[in-house]
Amino acid sequence: MKKILTIIIVLFSTISSFSQKVSIAEVVAAMKVGNAAQVARFFDTNVEISMPDKSNSYSKSQAELVLKDFFSNNPVKGFDIIHKGENAGSEYCIGTLVTKNGSFRTTIFMKQKGEAQSLQELRFENR
Repeated sequence: MKKILTIIIVLFSTISSFSQKVSIAEVVAAMKVGNAAQVARFFDTNVEISMPDKSNSYSKSQAELVLKDFFSNNPVKGFDIIHKGENAGSEYCIGTLVTKNGSFRTTIFMKQKGEAQSLQELRFENR
């Protein structure tokens, strides 16, 4: 019985740690195709979005509209990861978002909230 309980605990912790990793990968996949709705699935209640022409904290629904507008004005061609890391329950990814109008150095910052990662900040900087 003790062996079965140990196996269940190990499986649960493995699945939990895997689910934390999946969310940033899904955000990156959505960024690669410029899908604002898919990115917004991971937004926290409030999201910091920084762009070359504006920067603000937005509600989840406002942030989705801002990102959708950004993608419509800058049709996405791809996203290349430069660096990924994690620290104390947070994950981040730095990459280059390639659009029809140029490239943007992009930072994605996510934080552990309950059982899942929550997107806290998106930063787009001209290259």
